[in-house]
Amino acid sequence: MTERQPEAGQTRRLALYGTKGVVTRCRDFTTRALADWGWTPPVDEEDRECVEDVLLLVSEVVTNACLHAGGPRELVLRHRDGRLRVEVADANPAPPLPRAPRDASLPGGHGLMVLQRLAEDWGSVVQGGGKVVWLEITLPSRAPGHRPAGR
Repeated sequence: MTERQPEAGQTRRLALYGTKGVVTRCRDFTTRALADWGWTPPVDEEDRECVEDVLLLVSEVVTNACLHAGGPRELVLRHRDGRLRVEVADANPAPPLPRAPRDASLPGGHGLMVLQRLAEDWGSVVQGGGKVVWLEITLPSRAPGHRPAGR
């Protein structure tokens, strides 16, 4: 995974030190930002699925920070031209590592697999004694060359 610097655009930050209900809080924060940036209401089924994917991905990276890194410090959302970058900072500098394959029907241990399948790109970078896990995704209706369904 290559580390690209996000382009200038709109940025929203949510500090999370000692926050209770952090996953729900991050999902709600992301939902409000997506609405403000015109991702909702979705224009078609592809966009609706993308918004659901974004909320799932936010839940996964925040949950991973809770389970494996002492909790998230901050959620940052960066938006420009229909492209979203999600960043979750935590205090553990160790990069996220996939677990050994296990039965897909068992709960837990699937977060990075979900991240790999749904995000267009993702990675982590050491920062400030911890790390930032980031992911990027583009709203289909705003992707270059997108053609609405049925046209």
